[in-house]
Amino acid sequence: MTVSLVRECELWDAGARVVAGIDEVGRGALAGPVSVGVVAVTRCDAWPSGLADSKQLTAPRRVQMADALAGFGVARAVGHASPAEIDEHGIVPALRVAGWRALAQIAAEGVAVDAVLLDGKHDWLMPPSADLFAASAARENVPALPVTMVIGGDNLCASIAAGSVLAKVERDALMVQAHGAHPHYGWDGNKGYGAEGHLDALRRLGPTAMHRRSWKLPERETVDV
Repeated sequence: MTVSLVRECELWDAGARVVAGIDEVGRGALAGPVSVGVVAVTRCDAWPSGLADSKQLTAPRRVQMADALAGFGVARAVGHASPAEIDEHGIVPALRVAGWRALAQIAAEGVAVDAVLLDGKHDWLMPPSADLFAASAARENVPALPVTMVIGGDNLCASIAAGSVLAKVERDALMVQAHGAHPHYGWDGNKGYGAEGHLDALRRLGPTAMHRRSWKLPERETVDV
């Protein structure tokens, strides 16, 4: 499926000047951060050739696309929430704070976002009033924003697809870096997801500080001596 700017145009036509496409990466991983990519776009009619959901691109092609995206839109950012934050607050609040961290980076560049296109069917970006974690950790100087949910948005919206690529490339790089300190878990290949080699290492060695310890991880096996 080819991405387009149809939904972005709908928001531009409705009065939004800057539309931010947002997608997350790492939600289902066992280790590493959850990462949220944001690409803010003003009215335009083109995007980098071959842009697609990050899952549809090979790793080398994603890196090439991330470079090409430097010229797409008016601002780009990736925010992260750590495994410790996921453990303490839960995955949805962690997603929120990662998203607001990315939006705060864009705001710091002087770009005011007017509306959001968010991949999926559940708005995890706008926190309930009781969510003090998200309110205090990342929302300074970033106003509440109208969010339009787009199911399959990473396959449909150029701005969302761009956010997914940037988040995937940056998170993958973080996991490859972490692999150097914890080579037995295979993060250079599985990026923290539940591949069999990763699960085997958890059974043999137990979790690290990079693991989401509140999640159901394989128990470490004991060896009788």
